[in-house]
Amino acid sequence: MKTDKQIKSLMGAGVLSAVAASLCCITPVLALIAGSSGIASAFSWLEPVRPYLIGITALVLGFAWYQKLKPQKEEDCCAPNEKPKFIQSKTFLSIVTAFAILMLAFPYYSKIFFPSSEKQIIVIDKSNIQIAEFTIRGMNCEGCEEEVKHEVSKLNGIIKADVSYKNGNAQIQFDNSKTDIAEIEKAINSTGYTVTKSEIKNK
Repeated sequence: MKTDKQIKSLMGAGVLSAVAASLCCITPVLALIAGSSGIASAFSWLEPVRPYLIGITALVLGFAWYQKLKPQKEEDCCAPNEKPKFIQSKTFLSIVTAFAILMLAFPYYSKIFFPSSEKQIIVIDKSNIQIAEFTIRGMNCEGCEEEVKHEVSKLNGIIKADVSYKNGNAQIQFDNSKTDIAEIEKAINSTGYTVTKSEIKNK
């Protein structure tokens, strides 16, 4: 039936646009799983079009539901009363809609996939403690923040890492007898996000 084909096409388009809308935030998690931090920022260029992709997803799935729920025409009522295939059912459309919502909400819960970056640091000489601020280009969600924290925390001597995608920066507290600003910058750049400025802050 033509309507069923339309609904299947709409469902497919809805899922694709939902996945595309969150691809920039799914990639850091995939990078963590794959152990390849360099791909974390691969789809950050999609962030400016994310609102449009969310709108397309809502419109497409909304229209699919309209097609599914609208009253049947008289000629359709007279057709043999066959049970629709699962892929053409409201249940399947509900599953597709729920999946799309999960994808669209991914940026808000992506940080749960990252391990805790807190570790016990023993500082022998407090005069070695420094705070550096890094301006970072390319971050656009909490998943990006967690990927940067995860990479920086692998270095020895990192005491605390505060990363903000909203401010586009990271403040890193570290023991300069164990690591330095250049090593931290290298770790951040290894994620695929780019440090555009770095400076030591006064304690």
